[in-house]
Amino acid sequence: MSAVKILISGASIAGPALARWLGRNGFDVTVVEKSAAVRAGGQAVDFKGRTHKDVLTRMGVLDDVHAAQTSKTDWRLVDEADRVKAVMPGEFIGGDIEILRGDLAAILHRHSAADVEYVFGDEIVSLHDSPRGVDVEFAHRTTERFDLVIGADGVHSAVRRLAFGPEQQYVQPSGHYYAVASGAVPLDGLETQLPDGRGVAYAYSAPGRLAVVGGQKAPSLFVFQAGSADYDRHDTASQLTFLRRGFAGVGWRVPAMLDAAHEASDFYLDALTRTRMRSFTRGRVALVGDAGYANTLGGFGTGLALVGAYVLAGELVAARGDHAAALAAYDRRMVKPTRIARSGSAGSFLAPPSEMRIRLRDWTFANRAVLRTMMWMTDAFATDDAIPDYRLR
Repeated sequence: MSAVKILISGASIAGPALARWLGRNGFDVTVVEKSAAVRAGGQAVDFKGRTHKDVLTRMGVLDDVHAAQTSKTDWRLVDEADRVKAVMPGEFIGGDIEILRGDLAAILHRHSAADVEYVFGDEIVSLHDSPRGVDVEFAHRTTERFDLVIGADGVHSAVRRLAFGPEQQYVQPSGHYYAVASGAVPLDGLETQLPDGRGVAYAYSAPGRLAVVGGQKAPSLFVFQAGSADYDRHDTASQLTFLRRGFAGVGWRVPAMLDAAHEASDFYLDALTRTRMRSFTRGRVALVGDAGYANTLGGFGTGLALVGAYVLAGELVAARGDHAAALAAYDRRMVKPTRIARSGSAGSFLAPPSEMRIRLRDWTFANRAVLRTMMWMTDAFATDDAIPDYRLR
């Protein structure tokens, strides 16, 4: 019998992770990615808890991830004169292991490329799901039939839109937005690294707005509240204008950060959202990672994407060709791990809406007893659930 033919849309994190498992376990896998190559840059992502470490170990990438990890970075919460009000520790921000998204994507691509076909510079434009398979139309390639199609294409998933319905049915906005930008910002001699290699970043808050500069997570990070998404998601200039409006009148180093963002070689802006899904499959289509269970900046999303990729691959192998049984089992197993994606939003915590709320947030990190409780809570949310050993290669 010929190998099951699977198309994965997206070559960032969840897509290459799933491709690595499926390609090494006898499936005929194609990964399509609209970017011209594996995308470098981006902010740091992190892993926390036993389950995340187990999946990295089983994939054979843990040593590579350790070798490329960033140092822990503390956020010093400061006022306009750079006076430190509190410190948000790197362990709270960055989990047990932290790595730049682009570095992780490169590792996962390297570990999967020999076993699958990667097609860059193309994308899915139409899906037709039938009992015989999924006929896929591409922007550039000829139409092709696959046994299964997997959407690993992020919170704005085209696969989810084509197979499940419009994005607004499944993606819940928080009213907050974030931007990450490269580009050097003068810090006037402020300490950015401790003698032990630990990084230091500086975070300034105004009501509904947070600006963070320094450290390895991202040269500049902005989080802000806005009434509506008044920008073109595909046009950087309109995004930069939207960002400037969001931080209009804010002092400190924000004007210099905005200027640097305009000159940045790497800039990304999006809404803080979460997906509202409890079933991640429909017919011969399944979603993995942020396409099915996103909670932007909410923590643990990258580790959850790797867990989802492992579980989906494992169930497909265990089902021995019965894709309906495999996808149903994937849905059942992912209900509990994805609860973190359905819990709250990071927007109002990172960018409190009033001066009083800002002072309260800062106090929680300045008070040692409260901080210990906060750290305990991050450990409690970390994925520590046993996952099946599917005996995958």
